[in-house]
Parts: sequence; C-alpha cells; structure tokens
Amino acid sequence: MGIFNFYLITDTHYFKNSLGAHGKEYDEFMRFEQKCFAETQSINEAVFDWLEKADGADTLLIAGDLSFNGEKESHLDFIKHLRRLQQAGKRVLVITADHDFKDHPFAFDDTGWLEPEGTSRDELFDLYYDFGFSDAVALDRKHLSYVAQLCDGVRLLALNNDGSSTGKREFDDEQMAWIKEQAEKARDEGQMMIAMNHYPLLPGQPILSLVNTSYQRNSIEAINLLADTGVHLCFTGHMHNQSINEYITEKGNKFYDVCTGSIIADPSVIRYVDIIDDETIEIRSIDTPDFDYPTGGKDCKQYLSDMFDNMILNIFADMKENPQRAMHKLGADDKKKLTPVVRQAGKLLNRLTVGALARMMFIKCDKSIKKTLLKDYSAELVRIVFEGNQGFVEGTPKGDLFIAFINRVHPLLKRIKSKGFDGKPADVYDLLKNSAGNYGIDDYNATLKLK
Repeated sequence: MGIFNFYLITDTHYFKNSLGAHGKEYDEFMRFEQKCFAETQSINEAVFDWLEKADGADTLLIAGDLSFNGEKESHLDFIKHLRRLQQAGKRVLVITADHDFKDHPFAFDDTGWLEPEGTSRDELFDLYYDFGFSDAVALDRKHLSYVAQLCDGVRLLALNNDGSSTGKREFDDEQMAWIKEQAEKARDEGQMMIAMNHYPLLPGQPILSLVNTSYQRNSIEAINLLADTGVHLCFTGHMHNQSINEYITEKGNKFYDVCTGSIIADPSVIRYVDIIDDETIEIRSIDTPDFDYPTGGKDCKQYLSDMFDNMILNIFADMKENPQRAMHKLGADDKKKLTPVVRQAGKLLNRLTVGALARMMFIKCDKSIKKTLLKDYSAELVRIVFEGNQGFVEGTPKGDLFIAFINRVHPLLKRIKSKGFDGKPADVYDLLKNSAGNYGIDDYNATLKLK
C-alpha cells in the first residue's frame, strides 16, 4: 500500500423517498430516465453501510450532485448519512454541483407533480461545512472550492464551478487565478496535488467530444493550467460515465481525467484509489452492493443495466405505439407532419434484426448475432459507451459488424465537419470506432504514471 488511499463515489443524487416518487406521472417521467429516483435512498444507504465497514481506507471523496434536485429534506437526510460515516471514523470530503441547488425541485404522488422545498446555492456552504470546508488549508467561498490536506505531502484541490460569474459551467478568471495560486503553492512546498471537479475536463468517450455539455467549457485552458503547474490527475463525475482518459499538454505534461459512474445509475461504481508515490496511482473499481428495494429478484448491476436499456427501448416502442411522445422526447414536437413516418419507422425498427440490416447494406454479420434485434443491439451499444471498457471491438461479432457499418457509411461521415473538445477538426469515423470499442486505458482498473 502506498502513501495514501481513499474511496470515491459521485452523483449520489440522494432523494428522500417520503417526498414522493410514485404515481402515473412518475411512471411517465421514468420511461426515459437513466438514473433511479424512488430507489436512490435505498441505494445510498446500501453504499454508506458498505463504506462504514470498509477497512481499505478512512477517507471518502464525493464528486458532486449530492441530492436529486436540491430538495432541502434530501440534503438534510443525506447529511445524516455523512455524519454517520464521520462517527465511524471516516473523513468525508465533498463538492456540490448544479443538482444541489434548485428553486423548484419536484416529486410525484398519485395527484401528480409536487414541489418540495428547494435549496439555494448560498445555503450549501453551511450545510456541507463539516465535509471539506471546515478544515480546509485554503478556501474560495465564492466558488465553493477549497484545498484539503489529505496526508503529509498530498493535497486535494476540490473545485466547484456552478457559481461562475459568466453564468456558465467554467472556471472564471478569478477562479482560474485562485487555482493557479494553490497549484503553484503546493508545488513550491513539495506537496503532491490531485483535483476533484464535478464536470469532466476530458470527454468520457471520444464521441462525447461532439457534445459540449458533456465536459467543462474551458477544459483545455484548465487542463493546461493544472498539468503544467503539477496537478496531473482529476476525479470527475456528472456524465454517469465510467472512463479514464489521458491528455498531453503542449509542454509535454500528462493529465488524467478519471470519471466515475453514478452510484444510482448504470454503471454503479465505487472507486478505490491508492497513491503509491508522487507519480504512481493505482485505481480499482468496486461494484456497489445490492440494495433493499423491490428489484424483481435482480441484483444491483442487472437492475440498473436493464433500466438503462429500457430508456432506449422505450423510445423504439413509442415510435411505433405513441410517436408523438417519442417525438417530444427527441425534441421534435413541431414536426407533427412526420408522425406517420415515425410510426412506420417504429414498426420496422421494432422487428428488424441486425442480420437483416447487414443484408440490406451488403455487409457481413456473424451468424451468432444475426437474429439479434437491432433495437437490442442499439441499446447495448449506447449503454457500453457509458459503462466503459466498451466491448464492440475488432475481432468480436458485434464489433466487426459495427466497424463494417461505419466503413459502409464512411463517405458520409467524412462530410461531417465537426470540432472536438480541443477545437481541432474531429474525425467522426475514428470517434465512433473508439467509442464503441475501448482500445485505450482500462476504465475500471489501471495504474497511472503521472510523470
């Protein structure tokens, strides 16, 4: 074991179930949700029970989105669990994020939508004062950010950017100056510094480079500042995505973004981090424990995996059965004339197999997957992008089919003019291939060399 170790979870989205998570409108809302709602209290309680007994480390980091949507009672209930960990001898360090303060959070019962009391951003400092702020060695209260001394020689740069003066999810000039000051101070004092920031600085998977809400706005500027002043590792959340990505700055410095899946959605993961020395980090991933909730006999992993797939499959089903609802979900409410077309497309997509699609496109398909419904193949493809360690790689039936498909449409892909997160032209073919299959760092268990 190295010089310091800790557990990390993120996107707990704790919701106090008694506020209301049932009824017809709740069921409608959940048709297209990746993350749990009614189950979140049970999942969190199971995770905290596990962490209370875990003897691998005495420190827990939580990387933001602590509550479901800023419900005051959810925060107060969640804090009770954090204090229970403290009483068991654990040190708990958190950052908050945009789901932690809302003027109008919501809940459901048999009468429909409810609006429980919300939480203002100004309240978060006092609510979570004992979980990072109280013993900080440096504090930026305006930005709800701080520096914590994890052990002799190791500091945590805990960052929050939801209060940026620009109104955007980015580090404003004032916060960038504070980050630079703290990173340089740590370096000058011989302290290793790691960071925790809710929003990813690197896209979790290559294709997410085209989705500008999947990573922080001024990420390249922030990465260069951090890595070039000695902060080579940042733990993130937000996307409910499991990934480990590397970036090399123009000055040749490494930067790793370790994004961890939400505990209340697939993939549900606890990270265990061992700092071996100032340049070697070992990361292991632990499946979250089963929880006390009616799951139909499924374990936690299967329950959350099926929930993710249903989010995709329900869109296919609605294209056929309720095309207007599907169009609403896809942001096409104003395209009502397309309703018959969507319905017919839905009828086809709900019965089409990957083998039939392969014949239509004159590409090969392994006989082991020919009878797989295209909708099931598609749901799995989307899910594995978020789960990490994507298995649709060359040399596998599903991977070879996907690569054959993008090879067939490559002339069209080349016409798409897009830029990646770094502002450089993006090769959409390469982004798709490397998002369906992981050809890089293991997203769950890895040894990282920071220098």
